[in-house]
Amino acid sequence: MRILVTGAGGQLGRELIDVLASHELHGRDHSDLDITDRQAVYATVEQVRPAWVINAAAYNDVDGAEKAAELAFAVNASGAGHLAAAAAHAGAEMVHISTDYVFDGRKGAPYTELDRPDPLSVYGRSKYEGELQVLSAHPSACVLRTAWLYGEHGKNFVKAILKAAESGGPLKVVADQVGSPTWAQHLARAIAELIGTPARGLFHVANGGSCSRFEFARAIVNGRVEVEPISAADAARPAPRPANSALASERWQPAGLHPLPDWETALSGFLGEAGRRS
Repeated sequence: MRILVTGAGGQLGRELIDVLASHELHGRDHSDLDITDRQAVYATVEQVRPAWVINAAAYNDVDGAEKAAELAFAVNASGAGHLAAAAAHAGAEMVHISTDYVFDGRKGAPYTELDRPDPLSVYGRSKYEGELQVLSAHPSACVLRTAWLYGEHGKNFVKAILKAAESGGPLKVVADQVGSPTWAQHLARAIAELIGTPARGLFHVANGGSCSRFEFARAIVNGRVEVEPISAADAARPAPRPANSALASERWQPAGLHPLPDWETALSGFLGEAGRRS
């Protein structure tokens, strides 16, 4: 298939380029395509004529978005909407990546596709608006909410903890935020499976299970340095984050798609690959 991947230079985009290598890929990073430019988006989709548009482009600086709301909404909402409209106009299918931060974290249990979003931050609101614009412009689009993404490329929590551990402990990590850590490679493989099926609509796609940031950090360092729990209030980050935004799906497996491995298995696989590369 001919596939257009936006955000191709980012964490998920680079995994998609690897995982989808058997297809005819047209990757565009921000320097190649500014998705906030509606005319450029339509021209690119018209030129490529893809069977699928996979939007992995995003403004994902959660704290930075609090002071850059206009930019966050331009990329995460309007830009996503431009891509969806252009894809629909060209007869292409669409995958759009969203986030667990569309939820307020007060449910006290994993969120499914049936739960109502109520984002706390500018970033979360911009991503939820993006979901709405995508599905409005392209009703058969696939919107995938994922969480706590990490991998070989780009900045992420796992790489930050590994880097901090090089200087010794103790590391102070938030213990009252719970989520579903997800290896970008596993998400890319899930997308590769999805586009070969008739499944469409909203899906939660994350590695199985959940943990706190503190528990995640302890698993990452595996006893090499001490990790101490702190509260989100102690961390004093600019953007509010959901206390428990763990994800579960009521739609993925019934659509005939394979569930992702649990987060511990995924982390072990990633760390093993990272060790072999170093």
